[in-house]
Amino acid sequence: MHGRAYRRGSWFTRFAKGTAHAAGAPATFCVAVVIILLWAATGPFFGFSDTWQLVINTGTTIITFLMVFLIQNTQNRDSEAIQVKLDELIRSIDGAHLALLDLEDLPDEDLQRICHDYRALAKEARKDLRAGKTDTDVREVGPKHRELLGEKRRRGKKPEG
Repeated sequence: MHGRAYRRGSWFTRFAKGTAHAAGAPATFCVAVVIILLWAATGPFFGFSDTWQLVINTGTTIITFLMVFLIQNTQNRDSEAIQVKLDELIRSIDGAHLALLDLEDLPDEDLQRICHDYRALAKEARKDLRAGKTDTDVREVGPKHRELLGEKRRRGKKPEG
């Protein structure tokens, strides 16, 4: 499965994914340790000169600089793939709030409002659990919907959803 995934996409995507995968391997860490040990061991031969120090500083700076972009590219792709999968799960569940699709694209104020509503819902569910009730019923989110439910209850109608 991984082999097939690496063959798809642009050369940069394949390179970024391969490099990010290799960078996270234990063997890569061991190679980095060996390089540092070899560099440290050569210190006395070069009199711990400025040039000797510059070699490791330059090398690590260049590698770090390039790795930031490669790993960020891989993380962006993984993040987007996860978002699409979550969106599909939300879309496929009967009664789900489709407004939650593409939340990551909302302005910060809207996202914070929705997060606040869900935190309030979670707080209410924990309160119900402490009272011995179940937390698996379908509850709507947000003050407007709670207001609507309250009106329906006051009029004696059974709330929907």
